[in-house]
Amino acid sequence: WPRAPPTTHVASCMMPPLPSWRAVLLAGGRSSRMGTDKALLPWGTGTLLAHMHAVLLAAGAQQVVVSGVRPDLDGVADAQPDTGPMGALAQLVPHLQDGAWLVVPVDMPLLSVALMHALLSTDADCACVEDHPLPMALRLQTEARAVMREVGAESGRGRSLRALQQRLQAVQLPASPWRDVLRNCNTPEDWAALRAAH
Repeated sequence: WPRAPPTTHVASCMMPPLPSWRAVLLAGGRSSRMGTDKALLPWGTGTLLAHMHAVLLAAGAQQVVVSGVRPDLDGVADAQPDTGPMGALAQLVPHLQDGAWLVVPVDMPLLSVALMHALLSTDADCACVEDHPLPMALRLQTEARAVMREVGAESGRGRSLRALQQRLQAVQLPASPWRDVLRNCNTPEDWAALRAAH
């Protein structure tokens, strides 16, 4: 019988599969500008926290580690509170295994799977969207862990996600295709606008 034609050309046209990845959901802030716990604001049939946790799992995360005192989701409390997102992330690093991670804030409910996968598809140790420190893809390994410890131990503006991204020479995706899905909320006005856009 004649052999079937080779099908390698089909595979070559497909996007390479994403590596297995995990996520950190930052949900431990004080929400001082909002005046109430952002993670517990209502969204869909539940809360922002429940929504973001479900979104990450649906996007393909093998594991979602929640930063903050969230007993329902096995949240990891900060040993040192009030150190901001970078401080919380640095404290969390010993609990995280090597590999690909996506770091996401709890208050970005329009975040798309397409953007998450675009960040994770880069070959860089760190990737984000220009002018947006979060969401951020990280490739955790020995060198990145050391940099995260150093930046997390800084004070003031030195302890920031932007400082980490500079140290890790982050790849920045252009913001223009993603502006709508990057909306978050820090104030009641932000929250009202976000709800209106949904």
